[in-house]
Amino acid sequence: MSVENIYLQINRELKEGAHPSDLHDLIEELDIGQKVELMQRLADTDAALILQEMEDYEQADILRLLSKERAKEILKNLASDDAADLIGELSVEEAQEMLQLIEEEEESLDLGELLKYPEDSAGGIMTTEYISLPADIPVEDAIARLREVAPKAETIYYVYVVDEEGLLIGVLSLRDLIASSDGTLLKNIMRHNVISVNAGLDQEEVARIVSKYDLLAVPVVDDQERMLGIVTVDDVIDVLEQEATEDIYHLAGASEIEGMELTEAPVNKVVRLRLPWLLITMIGGVISGSVIGVYKDTLEAIVMLAIFIPVVMGMGGNVGTQSSTIFIRGLATGEIDRSEVWPYFFREIKIGVVMGVICGILISITAFIWQGNPYLGLVVGLSMLITISVATMIGTLVPLLLNKVNIDPAITAGPFVTMIKDFTGLVIYFGIASIFLKHLR
Repeated sequence: MSVENIYLQINRELKEGAHPSDLHDLIEELDIGQKVELMQRLADTDAALILQEMEDYEQADILRLLSKERAKEILKNLASDDAADLIGELSVEEAQEMLQLIEEEEESLDLGELLKYPEDSAGGIMTTEYISLPADIPVEDAIARLREVAPKAETIYYVYVVDEEGLLIGVLSLRDLIASSDGTLLKNIMRHNVISVNAGLDQEEVARIVSKYDLLAVPVVDDQERMLGIVTVDDVIDVLEQEATEDIYHLAGASEIEGMELTEAPVNKVVRLRLPWLLITMIGGVISGSVIGVYKDTLEAIVMLAIFIPVVMGMGGNVGTQSSTIFIRGLATGEIDRSEVWPYFFREIKIGVVMGVICGILISITAFIWQGNPYLGLVVGLSMLITISVATMIGTLVPLLLNKVNIDPAITAGPFVTMIKDFTGLVIYFGIASIFLKHLR
């Protein structure tokens, strides 16, 4: 479909009330040049609506190719937090140039303030387009002022009450305003125990707070409790998706590539990201193979032992992966507090022992019925019990120790858990087999 046809279709659907996300789907197949052409032709507000649905790196690419005047107009129509995120994707020189373009505008002051904060902090994802009112005005005046400022606000569901110095002293909802009778002062209906976050707080912690208290927005304050902005729930959803994606990539032994989607990145960049962890796993495999070499006489004497190597190793691997994944996820979501990690560790060992007993008994019976040797059943069963118990311990202990030394366990736990678990699993299996060797012949 040509740019002209898409332009006409977008204008038609906008008149019918289409959502920007659906309109963005129309242009996904266009190349960057066609998208720039489309952005040049659309109305300022429409271009901003569609641009903010794109990935940050794509927004930056388009902004670089637009005329300076056109880029300025689109930036002015973006929410302050979205505009700050977009400018943050540019180089220092490009960002300064964009800020100079709008330096006469009031918006440039907000953008400059937002860009001072790390992009993954509360200050970095907040918007300055919120509603704040003094405490000593009546409800009817508050509603009248709300009508004036609502079109420019990110959300009107919460009204924040501040004093003369800008200190956050209360909050009330739109429902509180509407339900109160005329003449009632805001200070008499506001809630004083306001849930707020410091501007320097990590965005993941902000997301947890919004989720914990079921907020539509959370106010952002400085160290003196002066109100700076708000983080809205739509930004929190983006944070949760971003953090979940990052953790999943790390657990898989990969990571994100700056400025592009991992699924669209060049082959050489993806290989550089993923290969180191595979090499660690390969080294672990060689170490595990050396264990088999040490016990080669045992394996040659009792060939049937080889039959059960995959099931013992596989069960240990599954349990270790379960334990590390649950522990890392618990840390990431705050379900496991840092002060509770050791009690959780010992609880996980108990779980591992119970699972090991059950699986050990089942595999022991299977080995005995299959091969007709009770001692083989005993060896395989004991090995399964101990391997699962140890794998549970390793799967929790490795990320726990990494977390203690402030290393993200999601990045490195997987390869190290695999390597240690394989080594210990084989040592356990052949060690027990050696003890009962004369009964297995």
